[in-house]
Amino acid sequence: MSFAFDPAGLTLPNAHFIGGKYIPGPAAIDIRSPSTGAVLGAIPCADAALVDHAVQTARKALATSNWGGLPPRDRLRAMCAWADLIEAEAETFAALEAICSSRPYTQALAGDVMVTAEQIRFFAEFADKEGGALAPVSDNHFAYIADEPYGVIGAITPWNFPMSMAGWKFGPALAAGNAVVLKPSEMTPYSTLYMAELSVRAGIPAGLVNVVLGDGPTTGTAITGHPGIDKVSFTGSTRAGGAIMENIARTGIKPMTLELGGKSPMVVFADADLDVAAASLEKGIMPNAGQFCVAGSRMIVAREIADELAARLIERFAKYRPANTFARDAAFSPIISETQLGRIHSIVQAAAGQGGEMLCGGARFDHEGSFYQPTLIAGVTSDNLAVQQEIFGPVATFQTFDTEDEAMVMANDTAYGLCAGLFTRDLSRAMRLTRRLEAGAVWVNRYGRSRDHILPTSGWKSSGLGHDLGREAYHANRRSKSVLIDL
Repeated sequence: MSFAFDPAGLTLPNAHFIGGKYIPGPAAIDIRSPSTGAVLGAIPCADAALVDHAVQTARKALATSNWGGLPPRDRLRAMCAWADLIEAEAETFAALEAICSSRPYTQALAGDVMVTAEQIRFFAEFADKEGGALAPVSDNHFAYIADEPYGVIGAITPWNFPMSMAGWKFGPALAAGNAVVLKPSEMTPYSTLYMAELSVRAGIPAGLVNVVLGDGPTTGTAITGHPGIDKVSFTGSTRAGGAIMENIARTGIKPMTLELGGKSPMVVFADADLDVAAASLEKGIMPNAGQFCVAGSRMIVAREIADELAARLIERFAKYRPANTFARDAAFSPIISETQLGRIHSIVQAAAGQGGEMLCGGARFDHEGSFYQPTLIAGVTSDNLAVQQEIFGPVATFQTFDTEDEAMVMANDTAYGLCAGLFTRDLSRAMRLTRRLEAGAVWVNRYGRSRDHILPTSGWKSSGLGHDLGREAYHANRRSKSVLIDL
């Protein structure tokens, strides 16, 4: 196996980054490689006192730098310089992703790093192009709606796409004039820490970008409940999002953006282009071994084409083979941990116990590391555990329908509403059904986001509140103030 880099030669930042410098702490949480199971190092866990230090540092940096009051193009230039440094260090970032996450080195190099730089530039451009508005009032008044930064944004990111998820949080918050205290997942901290280091090199004032390490119960709770955090932005599970809402309600009301779990349907009608549908259904579940919130984990297919489409998917799924994320030819991701792999397998077994038929997969790979076979489960009803629970692995259910109404009932029959896919050549049907699908994003004859960062993402139902990406994400990091003046 040819490695893209030498893991032993990689310097891993195992400390918090606060106020423009690394702050070490006692080792508390082991970081493991999901490709090998080996312990890579250990990071500290920030307690409430250290989180408070990070928040106070951020508030002081806002005041001394006047970041939110600078000429907007100054913020734009500093952020674009940051994006340039990230691109210039692409190989280092790809290695930092591959060493501890589920992201293969080559995919991180070509995708994650470049997408993160694009996101930062995208949001930087809003700094001098979005502002308040005049309000129409009687001619003896002057009225306007001002928008201003919140102050300090508390952000928490997941482990599945560590770098690009950090870009989702840092980009709009900084462009809008805020400081950030961010906790990355305790399993995948390294790329986020290096991003923070490069922000200072790029000219963003020290103390505006802070990264505190730790777990959810201790560090995450301290962030979301801190009175000096003016807004919370979280991407992760629905269960964790509920805990954050409860903590905010208990400790002090503040706005929040929550991008949570999904159980997204991909609905294929008999008139669909089967080549397009098969490729899209594969793309909807196999990237990152299904470990992404918008995974199309419920395939809902017209009965007359079900056998042919299932056969195509089984053939496509069979090509995936496990490979260390450090390897140059790695194309299939490991499951992030043995705990998560065990959870995936328990749901698959429960689905089989409820009558599910394994068309392929259904077990872990006999290979070093935490790899699970691509799995397709047919013969399931809507109450099956695999249909209702977010699995976060390379596992999809395969259901059939006879009528359009039946398809829509099946598609909407979960607590989630993040995304949906629709495959048909009938434009009228496509336009009609996008309105009926209960999801924050609908993709027609494709599945997955493009690199057009202008399109926001938002969850319906238990999939979240507020927006990431798009103009909406920038405005979500500013608050409005109505001003009325008598003339």
